[in-house]
Amino acid sequence: MQNPSKLRPFFENIEFEENNGKMILNFGPQHPSAHGQLKLVLELDGEKVVRAMPEIGFMHRGVEKMAENMTFQEFLPVTDRVDYIASSANNYALCAAVEKLCDIEVPRRAQIIRTMLLELNRISSHLLFLATHALDVGAMTVFLYAFREREYILDLIEKYCGARLTHSSIKIGGVFLDLPSGWTEELLAFCNKFPSDIATYEGLLSENRIWRMRLEGVGVLSREKALSWGCSGVMLRASGVEFDIRKAEPYLVYNEIDFEVPYSNTGDCYARYKLYMEEMRQSVKILLQCEKLYNNSGPEILASSPQFVSASKEQIMTQNYSLMQHFVLVTQGLKAKRGEIYHPTESPKGELGFYIYSTAESSPYRLKIRAPSFFHCALYEELLVGQYVADVVTIIGSSNIILGEIDR
Repeated sequence: MQNPSKLRPFFENIEFEENNGKMILNFGPQHPSAHGQLKLVLELDGEKVVRAMPEIGFMHRGVEKMAENMTFQEFLPVTDRVDYIASSANNYALCAAVEKLCDIEVPRRAQIIRTMLLELNRISSHLLFLATHALDVGAMTVFLYAFREREYILDLIEKYCGARLTHSSIKIGGVFLDLPSGWTEELLAFCNKFPSDIATYEGLLSENRIWRMRLEGVGVLSREKALSWGCSGVMLRASGVEFDIRKAEPYLVYNEIDFEVPYSNTGDCYARYKLYMEEMRQSVKILLQCEKLYNNSGPEILASSPQFVSASKEQIMTQNYSLMQHFVLVTQGLKAKRGEIYHPTESPKGELGFYIYSTAESSPYRLKIRAPSFFHCALYEELLVGQYVADVVTIIGSSNIILGEIDR
């Protein structure tokens, strides 16, 4: 075996150690392909992984414990930092759980706006996945192209809520603002152009022999293992399980929208890549239908529930009761109904759900986040065994984890 110390200049962020004829390789937690502060302890026999031990906790922030010491409204912006690539998805997951617990009826117009924001977040998240995954494998051009289209989406979100990364665009009981003038026209312009951009990405990658050699047959996950490890989202659908919460347990206006759930029986990295591409097409399809529904919806964007939701700014500025109720909600916080609830949603990475145990106080007694990346990271312990070292980066990229969800 070559002396590991001679390899150090080529692997600045990787540590080597010899152990009974096998090599122990510490991948991360500062490695750029780890997609965050992930450390993988890999035991190698030559170039093959014989044992993999994921280690997390390097950026632990105690998000769930913070929730128990904050009001529901105060905690909402913190959810932006869970999956910070699709922060509106986290905003909605918390709001939906609180609304379900408190029986808050969200107006139709707000539901349509929420659906638009969630699907824009989905495309933005998928584009970041595609860009970084391609770059990890060695395709630089796709990285630049994907970020070009992602900037257009971030511009749309910024015009709506003023933020590009951590949005806080959804509030308990509805949304803060209606869509600004001309916003839907820009959305339609994007939706009409984006399918050709997806075709460009596929033209660069799908039949590229190097791309296919690096992805096909790599990181194969069987249907049984995907289910037993608690996989969701594309990780589950690529292994032959046609399950999407938007179809199985519809929320918002998804039950009124015609879209398909792409899935594959191959279960490898290439299948996952193909599903992400098809999901972006389906999101465009959903956005186009939402635009039509929006034009035929009523004007209300906030629930009429004074006990839990502040009135509109106009009412607060003109009606004394609304001002008093707003003051109470801001200073004391929303006092949710007593009970417990779990509400699942289909985030860009899989099943994102919030469990809340409420004692009728302004803060949850217990809050638990069911984040998909946590399960997909645990899977490395089994999925990486038998793979080559060069394929470890490919598998991490195709599983599309983010450490903000894992180190909560």
